[in-house]
Formats: sequence, C-alpha cells, structure tokens
Amino acid sequence: MSRDTLSDLLRVVRVRGAVFYYVSCRDPWSSESPPAGEIAEAVMPGSEHVIMYHMIAKGNGWAAVTGEPPVRLSAGDIVMFPQGDRHVLSSAPNVEPVRTTAEWVFSTRNVPKPMPIAYHHGVVDAGAPLPVDEADTIAVCGFLGCDLRPFNPLVSALPRILHLPAERASGWANRVIEQAVVESNSPRPGGDAVLERLAEMMFVDAARRYLDNLPADATGWLAGLRDRFVGKALELMHERPDQGWTVDDLAREVGLSRSALHERFMQYLGDPPMHYLANWRIQLGSRLLRETNRNVAAIALEVGYDSEAAFSRAFKRLVGMPPAAWRKAQSAP
Repeated sequence: MSRDTLSDLLRVVRVRGAVFYYVSCRDPWSSESPPAGEIAEAVMPGSEHVIMYHMIAKGNGWAAVTGEPPVRLSAGDIVMFPQGDRHVLSSAPNVEPVRTTAEWVFSTRNVPKPMPIAYHHGVVDAGAPLPVDEADTIAVCGFLGCDLRPFNPLVSALPRILHLPAERASGWANRVIEQAVVESNSPRPGGDAVLERLAEMMFVDAARRYLDNLPADATGWLAGLRDRFVGKALELMHERPDQGWTVDDLAREVGLSRSALHERFMQYLGDPPMHYLANWRIQLGSRLLRETNRNVAAIALEVGYDSEAAFSRAFKRLVGMPPAAWRKAQSAP
C-alpha cells in the first residue's frame, strides 16, 4: 500500500477546511444540523461537497443520523459526516433537538467566525458561550469542502458517520483540538488561516486512521489502496498517468494475471483498471485546466492522451462539457 496515492488524491480534489462554531452545552441539550447540501453555499462557497465535523474538547455526548445506531462521544473524540447527512448531537439519545435551519445558517454567514453558540435546556444563545466551568460539553465545529467532479473516489469510500475516538488518536490530534479551542476563544491575526489548516490536517489524519482500522473484508477505494495488488496498480497509475498503460502491463507489474487484476479491481473499486485510469487522467486534467494557463493540447499529452481531440471527448463524456468550456466555468465569479 502506498500512502502517496492517498496524498495524490487529497491534493487533486482540493480539500478546504473552516471552523465555524464554538459550541458550549449544559444538560439537557440537543442540536440538529441540516443536510450539508442545503448550506454548502453559505459555509463553503464554491465547494461541490461539504462534510461537517465536530471536535469534542470537553465532556461527552452522542452523535446520530437516521438509520444508524447513535455513537457515544467523549472528550478528545472527532466525529465527521462524510456523506453530508442531516445529523443530531445531543447529551443523550432521544432528547428533542433544537433544529438549526438552512435559513439561519445563511443569515449568519457573515458573522465573524468561529461563532459562539450555547445550548442549554432547549435554549439557544448565539454569540454568547457558556463559561468553560459551567459547560458540560464543549465542541469546535466546522466544515470541509472538496470537489466531487470530475472524479473523487474517496468520499464514497467513507462511512455516513466517521467516529475517531480519542484513544485511537495520534498524539497531535489532541493538540489540534486544544489549539482549535484557543484560536476560537482568542481571535488573533491569522487565526482563520490557522483554523483552516488545522481542519484540513484533521481530515487527512481521519482518512488515514479510518484506513488503518478497516476490517479485512472491507471494499471501496481505501480498501483497494490497502490491497497488495490493487494498491500497487493504483500507485503506478498515479505515479505515471501519462504512460500508455494496458491491463496486461499493470498485471505484469503487480504480479497477477490480467483476469485476476480485473477481478480484484471490480471487487474493491467496482470499476476495471482502465476505467479508473481514464477517470484519474480526467481529474488530473481538470486540475491543470483550473490552475494553469496551459493549452488543452499540452494538458492532454501530460495526462496520457495522444491528442487534444481524444482528451476532449473523454473529458466531455465524464464532465458533461468540453475542457475549454469547463475551464471558463471554473473561472467565472
């Protein structure tokens, strides 16, 4: 397994973080957050997909989404909702939640962040945190935005609730939570940038820790990354996307037959190797279109296509528009 493959993907899909709320709670309390898709434009403008996260700095609580068992949270834990589900955080299961509406999120989008919020006995005080010694639970909450298009296999490989208990955390994860609390309570110049980087580092660490603890029978992109043969093939395609790979070439490099490699890709990723390679090349091409001034012909060659026409056909098939039109749309205000 190559961790560089995970880094490649994280760089290309543009993960961006933001800390929005410093939440203090006193029993009994419960808060329901709307689906991320309803508030994405308010919290992470320009992001195609938004993940909400909560870092528990003090106390305990529960996290829940419909259709999943509630998860017990303790100080030092991190919980994320990778699929953007509507979810509830509470002092105990079945406490009637105070619903945060999308309208409220949009109405407070320009309030300086992190915004303090207090929950206690069904009352919500926006802008007025409870004193630390009076709060049963304190959480730092925010959002992570990323691209889904043209190709992002990571998000779909993550669960609806991603719970990272403190006891399984690396040492620096606890320091991230502590620093997030400090920056939230004592705003200083550059504080927003610090909080953004902390959130992004937390997400990378979360993906690695989830990967490390996947069960042996797991499937999906992360499980494929861990597989000896699929992981090596992914590494080769990420390392040399411009090479004229065939299934036979990849199978020979990883030490499997053509049919066996195909079967393993289908088992873990649900796609054959060449389909994955085509998607990855288009994702790389989209990044170059967005971040450079290179012409489409040069980008086509760099990501493994023999001609601009071949790249343009493949790009339009996956993205729905030609490369030049997509570039123009990305640069529009």
